[in-house]
This record gives sequence, C-alpha cells and structure tokens, in this order.
Amino acid sequence: MLVLGLETSCDETGVALYDSERGLLADALFSQIDLHRVYGGVVPELASRDHVKRMLPLIREVLEQAGRAPADIEAIAYTAGPGLVGALLVGASCAQALAFAWNIPAIGVHHMEGHLLAPMLEEQPPQFPFVALLVSGGHTQLVRVDGIGRYELLGESLDDAAGEAFDKTAKLIGLNYPGGPEIARLAEQGTPGRFVFPRPMTDRPGLAFSFSGLKTFALNTWQQCRDAGDDGEQTRCDLSLAFQQAVVETLTIKCKRALKQTGLKRLVIAGGVSANKALRASLEQMLAGIKGQVFYARPKFCTDNGAMIAYAGCQRLLAGQRQDLAISVQARWPMEQLPAI
Repeated sequence: MLVLGLETSCDETGVALYDSERGLLADALFSQIDLHRVYGGVVPELASRDHVKRMLPLIREVLEQAGRAPADIEAIAYTAGPGLVGALLVGASCAQALAFAWNIPAIGVHHMEGHLLAPMLEEQPPQFPFVALLVSGGHTQLVRVDGIGRYELLGESLDDAAGEAFDKTAKLIGLNYPGGPEIARLAEQGTPGRFVFPRPMTDRPGLAFSFSGLKTFALNTWQQCRDAGDDGEQTRCDLSLAFQQAVVETLTIKCKRALKQTGLKRLVIAGGVSANKALRASLEQMLAGIKGQVFYARPKFCTDNGAMIAYAGCQRLLAGQRQDLAISVQARWPMEQLPAI
C-alpha cells in the first residue's frame, strides 16, 4: 500500500510517501522557525496560513522525488491531533479533499503515536513490548507499549513539558527561539559545577514529571547573575549546561524506574527533545548498565515530519481501519483512547 502522509500539527509542514513493502520512498519538510522567531514562539494564525501555502508544493515535490503520480497513491494519512486546531484543520481538509477527489481512503493519525513509531523507520526497529519516553515541546510521557494502539500511560509531566521548559528557559536568558537547540549549543561550552539545579520529583517515588520549577530556578539564578553584573556569554553557557544536566538526569532517573517497574529492557525515546545528544548519551549509558537497549529515530525524524504520519497511518490502514469524509481534529487527544491493532 502506498500512503501519502501529511503533518501540520504545529509549525512544520511535513509530507512523505511510504510504501508498505518498500518502506519510505520520499519525504519533504518546511520549517516555520524563521517565521515565528521574531515573536519568540509559535503564532497559531501564522502557522495555519503558512501550512496552506506550503502543502500542495510539498506534495508535488514528494511525488517528483519518488517518481510517482497521484494515481499511484492508495491512501492518505494526516495528523488529526493533538496540536493547534487551525494548523490541524489545514492538513485534515487537504487530506479529505484529495481522498474524495482520488476516491481513496483517508485516516487521521495521532501525532504522538507518529512520534512513538518513528523509530520503526530505522534499519533496526525495536520489538514490542517496550517503554517509550515521549519528550517534546508539548508532551513528556512515559508509556508502556505492547503493540500499536496498546498503550499504558505510566507517568507524565504535571506542568511544563521538557521541550517547553527548554524554550521558556532559553527565552528568559535572552536566547533565540527555538530554545532547545540553543541551550544544547551553549551547554557544550559550559563550566561543569558552576551552577547546580534541582532534579525535580526524583526524591519521591513515582513516574510523574515537573519542569516548571526548573524554569523558575533558572530565572532566579539568571537575575542574581545580572544583579551582580555577571550576565555575559560564559554565564549563559554555564547556566545552559546546568539546566540541561538537570533535565537529562531527571529524565534518565524516571526512565530507569519505568523499566524496573515494567520489567522491560527496551526503551524508545521519541519527540523533538530526543534529538538532544546529551540525553541520548545519558540514556545509552543507563541502558548499558542494565544490559538493555535504547532506540530512537534519526535526527530529522525526531521533530515533526510526514514520514512518521505516513508509517503510523499505513499500519492502521493495513489493519482495515478507515474513516468517513468528515473533517475532524482534536486539540487534545489521550493516546490511550486509540484502538489496538
């Protein structure tokens, strides 16, 4: 089955073609970072308008890359949620219109399921069951995965997601949007031990996360440095390192607990923050210590992309799942509500 995947949940327009027998044939992505950077964050209305502008040219580009024609496409998968409603509606309406015109089925895909399954696009995909750490700008969750659609939420953030905390902390200390890559870049030049941040909720049992306190701690530390006239580039680097270390260690501790609780030895990390090199290194070291394995997607498939949507949609279409032509999206959508395959 040849599936066209469309991703428009936030600020990246992704399109891909996935063949159930040959794998990923082509993918294209347009990032809106430059559009939103001047505002210090995503402006939903601008995001929606830009998706409208980019969608059809990207579809044409992907078809040309793969050497395929519209008549070859057998189904369309699109992101139906969670995400920004206006942005989601662009992808949903485009997918349903093309499905109607081409007389093929369409299916709405859960954005986080797409991220969770993105490592399946790699040469050595994980086998079920495993524990997944979904860590992005909007989500920080630990999930037991026994199969597609067979998800058990083990723990999640009570406030800010890890990626959101990265972005907000970066903004507080005067870094550009998006903040995660900026903090990671500066952290490489940081002085270890100059600042020590707390590891929130690691001193108590459970798998819940909380990152808003780290953001406040970073703000107070930065203000103290500014008051002392010590707000130069090196201080930003040192503060970035301390913040990143706190987030990485917190995530690693919770992942180790989740693996112990479930008795599993396979961990998948997915979502935008999974591209963070320090996080990958920490989790790899932890898994090596317990003779386990960690899996993740290649960096370009860690952020939002059409390939993960095409793959996830293809699996559900192959299982016989279909939906009508109604244009329906969800800003919030618990992943546990998804039907199992």
